[in-house]
Amino acid sequence: MQKGYDIYLVGVGGQGVLTIAELITEAAFLQGVPVNYYPTEGMAQRGGFVKAQVRLGRQAPGPNLPEKGANLLIAMEISESLKAVRFCKPGSDFLLWNYVWAPTAVMLGKASYPALDLVKEQISQAQANLYVLSPDNLPLYQDDLAPENLFVLGAAVQKTSLKTIFDLSMVEKAVQARWPKSAHRNLFALHAGAESELETLPANLALHQ
Repeated sequence: MQKGYDIYLVGVGGQGVLTIAELITEAAFLQGVPVNYYPTEGMAQRGGFVKAQVRLGRQAPGPNLPEKGANLLIAMEISESLKAVRFCKPGSDFLLWNYVWAPTAVMLGKASYPALDLVKEQISQAQANLYVLSPDNLPLYQDDLAPENLFVLGAAVQKTSLKTIFDLSMVEKAVQARWPKSAHRNLFALHAGAESELETLPANLALHQ
């Protein structure tokens, strides 16, 4: 693989952000790719800010991913995605789950919620390739919505540059090992994400030169 591939993930508690990071870590381990995983501790309560870093291909990386250092960014919530923009490396991929979790200040009318167009603009200014995945595409599994985090993970592995690191079969093995009794439901979500349609906005690096 290329020398070093870094992933920065953000979202809110209850979305399974750390589970995505853990499955990427486990898939890398299965493929023999050096991997270091750094979760946010103590912030995964429902609705609280959650972040994680996964650093691939390095024997001894530092624990903190530098600004403009991420090859892939995964944001599970629109407003929280703005906290990831400064980590975009020019030409990186940014996968955005187009989901709104309005914080208390927004619900009380004391703050405004960022418009999706503003988020897109900031990601464009950071020179990243944007992939927007809509919750409207999340399928049902036996009358319940499939797990959104597995759906997003499937899209990340199949639609972004992460596919150059390992293929979907490695993630399938990680899912089966983690949930041996409910693997079918989670694999269904994973495959649905891998086959999903995304809105894509490629980075135009020439505009920033």
